[in-house]
Amino acid sequence: MQTLFRDYIKHNSPIFPEVYELKICKSTSLPFDAVKKHQTKALLDSKKFGFFHKLTDPPIFYGGKMRFNLPRPFDCMWLIGVKAFVVVWFYKPRQPKIFIKIPIQNFIDLEGKSVRKSMTEEMALSIGTPFLIKKYDNRK
Repeated sequence: MQTLFRDYIKHNSPIFPEVYELKICKSTSLPFDAVKKHQTKALLDSKKFGFFHKLTDPPIFYGGKMRFNLPRPFDCMWLIGVKAFVVVWFYKPRQPKIFIKIPIQNFIDLEGKSVRKSMTEEMALSIGTPFLIKKYDNRK
């Protein structure tokens, strides 16, 4: 899911910064607690209060020729006032890849008022925006 979403964003870049929590659901509903409290807090903080994040430096492996396995674009970031989303993919084998982009506050509101402990695809569609993911040729 991460690779598909990354490629989608690279080819369909948002105009303003956004942050995402990605979830894949291989059943008929996604438990609300699949989005952990610290993830909800970080998404809300990025939107309202500000959020600092240090990118992890990969370890140096003994005997390796490279100091790091992947270079990091920078060390850390401060985010505030950005749009924040939970992106859910209700996976269905051999079906179009439809992801649903749900604003974090909509997700929190739905969880708070729902009598269910999980969110169905229909519920997600009622509060989010679906979009089709296709494969992109990244060799260009």
